[in-house]
Amino acid sequence: MTNYFRITAYYEKEELSVIIDSNGMFEKLWQFSSYILQKGLKVLEISNADNFIDVNTELAEKDTQHVLLRAVCKGKPEYVTQTIKSITYKVVKVADMIYVPDKTKTI
Repeated sequence: MTNYFRITAYYEKEELSVIIDSNGMFEKLWQFSSYILQKGLKVLEISNADNFIDVNTELAEKDTQHVLLRAVCKGKPEYVTQTIKSITYKVVKVADMIYVPDKTKTI
């Protein structure tokens, strides 16, 4: 999963939060981050598939031509805790999508 990346970002002008995945469009994580920043969004969380945990969704199919908008909501993302297999993590929630942005950081 070396080319599967996920970013949670905030678009201040419209007060929108998004979760965007890239599965094959970018070779490096910094390239994806730079692309998102160029669109005027502020990157809040960034990780690759080896480092995040999907709580209530699955990875998207490979798409080398597009980024994939996975979730969008009005306002900032919600940060809560969730216990998965007896380990408590900080999770990010945008609309109905929830994931652990960094599985190495436990609470």
